[in-house]
Amino acid sequence: MPSSTLIERPAPETATPASAAPRRRTRLFALPEARWAAAALALFLVALPLQLAGAPAWAWGPLYALAYATGGWEPAGAGLQALREKTLDVDLLMIVAALGAAAVGQVMDGALLIVIFATSGALEAIATARTADSVRGLLDLAPATATRLLDDGTEETVPVEVLAVGDTVLVRPGERIGADGRVLDGASEVDQASITGEPLPVAKDRGDEVFAGTLNGTGALRVKVERDASDSVIARIVKMVEEASETKAPTQLFIEKVEQRYSIGMVVATLCVFLVPLALGAALTGSLLRAMTFMIVASPCAVVLATMPPLLAAIANAGRHGVLVKSAVVMERLGQVDAVALDKTGTLTEGTPRVTDIRPLAGSGLSEGDLLALAASAEHPSEHPLARAVVDTARSRGLDLAPAQDFTSTPGIGVTATVAGRTVAVGAPARLLSNAKDTVSTRAAVVAAELEDGGRTAILIEADGVPVGLLAIADRLRPDAVGTVTALTALTGTAPMLVTGDNPRAAARLAAEVGITDVRAGLLPQDKAAAVEEQERAGRKVMVVGDGVNDAPALAAAHSGIAMGRAGSDLALETADAVIVRDELATVPAVVALSRRARALVVQNLVIASVFISVLVVWDLVATLPLPLGVLGHEGSTVIVGLNGLRLLREAAWTKARSESDR
Repeated sequence: MPSSTLIERPAPETATPASAAPRRRTRLFALPEARWAAAALALFLVALPLQLAGAPAWAWGPLYALAYATGGWEPAGAGLQALREKTLDVDLLMIVAALGAAAVGQVMDGALLIVIFATSGALEAIATARTADSVRGLLDLAPATATRLLDDGTEETVPVEVLAVGDTVLVRPGERIGADGRVLDGASEVDQASITGEPLPVAKDRGDEVFAGTLNGTGALRVKVERDASDSVIARIVKMVEEASETKAPTQLFIEKVEQRYSIGMVVATLCVFLVPLALGAALTGSLLRAMTFMIVASPCAVVLATMPPLLAAIANAGRHGVLVKSAVVMERLGQVDAVALDKTGTLTEGTPRVTDIRPLAGSGLSEGDLLALAASAEHPSEHPLARAVVDTARSRGLDLAPAQDFTSTPGIGVTATVAGRTVAVGAPARLLSNAKDTVSTRAAVVAAELEDGGRTAILIEADGVPVGLLAIADRLRPDAVGTVTALTALTGTAPMLVTGDNPRAAARLAAEVGITDVRAGLLPQDKAAAVEEQERAGRKVMVVGDGVNDAPALAAAHSGIAMGRAGSDLALETADAVIVRDELATVPAVVALSRRARALVVQNLVIASVFISVLVVWDLVATLPLPLGVLGHEGSTVIVGLNGLRLLREAAWTKARSESDR
């Protein structure tokens, strides 16, 4: 039996993980924008069938009027406020166009326009509120109190906010660490996936750095505080996400980028159409009718619908295939990306450790199955992720596990147990072989170095004090990772960048497997965001794909962010622009290709809408365009561009996007 015992595996996590923390989520109808939009939609849906059924105007007219009021007062107020600031925005233009439509008898058209804009504003308000909720919920990762050690050795429980640099805190087994600091005494393993994204707990000993909000294992740690609570890594993540969300360039649909010129031009033209004939002696009624007809045919309704159907159809199609795109703006932006940054753990990999190598040592007399069964039997009582990986692999191979007796564990070392009359030790080669100089130990050290150089975690198995073999454990690559990297490279013209908090060796090994050459490893959340911002400053439109809390600042800073949904943290899911629900990585390039198809259809529709508007406007100005014919032409163009955009609802559109991304 060796003189030292081995790695103690932390007990099951008792603290609430970030993904399961209580959420202070804003309720849907707590937002006034959502309440007013819902009221306008409900009134419209009641009025429309009454009108179509031939009911008298007194039955549906007041309902439309209420829809105008409930859905239009907020955008009208915002538009008037912008007007006071000498800015004419599209919201006010839509209200004026809706009122103009009502003035010439097209009440339903105007109400529909009101409902569309009110609903769009409500969705934007909901997305903003929920992101803010998740940022606030991130603070739940850090404990509210910590155990501070006084100079006389006594303990006191204090709020983490009062901890000062230089204080010493005691972190008991299973507790979350209350402050960023450095270990003064003790040994344990800390799950810091929420900060670095590393898939396995990291051994911590004297002199090692620890972070607030990370989960301690079974060993007790004395930690010297090195940062105030307001400057901890977790606090900086919150601040970075908030700042990135606030300072990110305003997201606008393509057509909104020309709204100022169009709005001003339309208003000026409408006034001219009304006032010039009036000044030349034309009748008031005729001039007003011509001006209202002009406003109807020149209104951007068809242009708005030219833009929205392709994007909304693409959103619906992507949703059917497990990709939730949060808005039409996001769907448009996804097609603009020309650079990609990929997280490692939980994104390119499955995020679960697996046994990858079984290496019995020569002379041990053990087969691979015997070695695995021996290690799994000793590890069976442990709850450590490495132990679970070993036991799960043994069970998947149908191996029989012998009962373990006299089980013991030591933080930072490993476990020992008596299995079938033999004393079995399983743990870190560096600790077990530190004093051994015999030939078998030397051979074991060579094999361990070979495995670790390949980016895997090596585990040594000893029987009665003699090394008998090693296991290697690593996070498993997603089956579609290589194809996804290849497809993204083809779509953007450059290979993706790997940004990870994992160690450089593991990152380099995985990057080589998937074909990535630009590797940024050992990054904290702020480092990931900085790498993205560096690319953005160089003029690139970067898409970030990640899953954890540590990815949230980068997701917020990126041109577009996509979160892996199945195991993703709440903050990552809310900060990201889109979510991969089924964890199918291959859908990432597919949705980018679908976005590009949607953008192409938007341009096509804008050309169609512009031609119709131009013809009708010229007709109205040069001759006399009958109002019914103007409405027919206007509505006809709307129907045409709408149906053209809805082509992206077909299954064939997704199939084509997948094939384009696979080229």
